[in-house]
Amino acid sequence: MSLAVVLPALGESVVEGTIASWLVKEGDRVERDQPLVEVTTDKVDAEIPSPAAGVVERITVSEGEVVPIGAELAWIANGDAAHGIPHHDPAKPAESAPSSPSAGAAPAAVRATPLAARVAAALDVPLDSVEPTGAAGRVTKRDVLDQRRESQPAAALPTVAAAQPEIDSAQPQPAFAGYALQPGDRVIQMTPLRKLVADHMVYSKQTSPHVATVAEIDMGGVSAVRERCKRSFADTHGFALSHLPFLVHATVRALRESPRLNASVIDDAIVEKVDLHIGIAVETGKGLVVPVIRHADRLSLVGIAQAIEDLSSRARSKRLSADELRGGTFTISNPGRNGNLYGFAIINQPQVGILRMGEIVKRPVVRTLDGEDVVVVRPIMHLALSYDHRAIDGAPANAFLYRIRQLLEQADFDV
Repeated sequence: MSLAVVLPALGESVVEGTIASWLVKEGDRVERDQPLVEVTTDKVDAEIPSPAAGVVERITVSEGEVVPIGAELAWIANGDAAHGIPHHDPAKPAESAPSSPSAGAAPAAVRATPLAARVAAALDVPLDSVEPTGAAGRVTKRDVLDQRRESQPAAALPTVAAAQPEIDSAQPQPAFAGYALQPGDRVIQMTPLRKLVADHMVYSKQTSPHVATVAEIDMGGVSAVRERCKRSFADTHGFALSHLPFLVHATVRALRESPRLNASVIDDAIVEKVDLHIGIAVETGKGLVVPVIRHADRLSLVGIAQAIEDLSSRARSKRLSADELRGGTFTISNPGRNGNLYGFAIINQPQVGILRMGEIVKRPVVRTLDGEDVVVVRPIMHLALSYDHRAIDGAPANAFLYRIRQLLEQADFDV
């Protein structure tokens, strides 16, 4: 009997994945749950395991291809069906996995990704003239573009838009959007993760009418609480207490009072969600990921801090599971020490709001003491809310942000 290997659901709102690397070849014997292929999405890199022990009977997609969730990737012959299929000998040259038919396929003597073959055909670059740098000696799209740039004068170079035929768009790119490469220009091919993130951001801006508002928050109370307990906290828990858990804790309380911000727009309805799962945007070596703190409203400030530390460290070491990246209902972005004054983040679909922290900087502000206005120096943070105007009007959105400000300035936290 033969079993199909399909691309499973890898996260909420993930609809496709890019085949990054096959870990087996046709004819290889594999064990149940042995990783077969690495797949990249805009949320997670994942290894797809074998559904059974047997022999890799057929690989149906090639490295570099983008396939939808549920697509057939390979077939595994197990039981009687595996008999008679020769075992792959690693000492012998392996045959390439069959590619899907496409225009400009690489000659048999040249190993190239399907994307590189299409770009080479579009630019009339002989693949056998390209120096390969990809895995297993494959020619990549970047190799083709580098060869094209080196072999032609700048005046004859194509525009960047013309050199990327793999990008599908419902709207043709206007002529003014093209750019003619100049000597010394560096062409950097988007990684599969970067392209998927870009696609998600474009989709979000096209789907949700973004509106933004900013609050100026005096973080003196939070800083005092943090300073008072930071040494004992680090000794007890093994990591430093940052400002982020305080913001998450305050946001969770405000969301319970303003459920319209913990929602999604589905068709012509607004769905206010019973669960409250906070996504925390984390920058990693491969790009931005958003692990999720489940049921954040059930956690103490210490519990939130522990969850942030655990998810962030595992995100940077690529040890997150797909389940830990799905199901967020609201997102907070913390760009860190170099976050500048403030910035407006793009909503993480299908949510309706996202907060972005600015830097905490000491600034002179006016306060009233004993009936007199005085100038004092306080640690100030600007907090920016981006929200979906389909679901939320300005008054409730501003009230939500104002409530977070109140909670942070009151600094009534139990650490």
